[in-house]
Amino acid sequence: MTARGLSSILYVEDDPDIRTVAQMALEVVGGFSVTACASGAEALAAIERNLVPDLFLLDVMMPEMDGPATLSALRRLPPVSHVPAIFMTAKVQENEVALYKWLGAIGVIAKPFDPMQLSQQLRQLWEAGKN
Repeated sequence: MTARGLSSILYVEDDPDIRTVAQMALEVVGGFSVTACASGAEALAAIERNLVPDLFLLDVMMPEMDGPATLSALRRLPPVSHVPAIFMTAKVQENEVALYKWLGAIGVIAKPFDPMQLSQQLRQLWEAGKN
C-alpha cells in the first residue's frame, strides 16, 4: 500500500447501473478519484496508459474476464503488482470470501451495497489490510 493513503481507485464493474451508482458514491460521498472500467480488458488498458491507483475494486462475476482473472492479470503488471484489491459480489458465503482472500483480496464488500456506506467500508478494509 502506498504511504500517501487511499485516494485513487480503479473500479471494474460490468453492470452500467451499478458502476454509475458506486462511482458517484465513491466520488461524491467518499471524495475518491475513481477510474471506472466496464471490463477486465478496460482495466488492463487503463494500467497500460500509466494509471497506478491506490486500490482495485473489482466485481467478481463479469463476462469474458471475471474479477479473479482480472486481479491475476493485474498482478502480473509490475507497476501495479502491489496494489491492494477488494472484491464486490453477491457471492459472500464464508468459503467464497475465503477464496477471494486467498486470491489476494484484502476484503470483500457484499452486493447489494449501501452507496452511503461504500466509502467507509473501503476505508475500513484498507486500514485493516495495512495490518
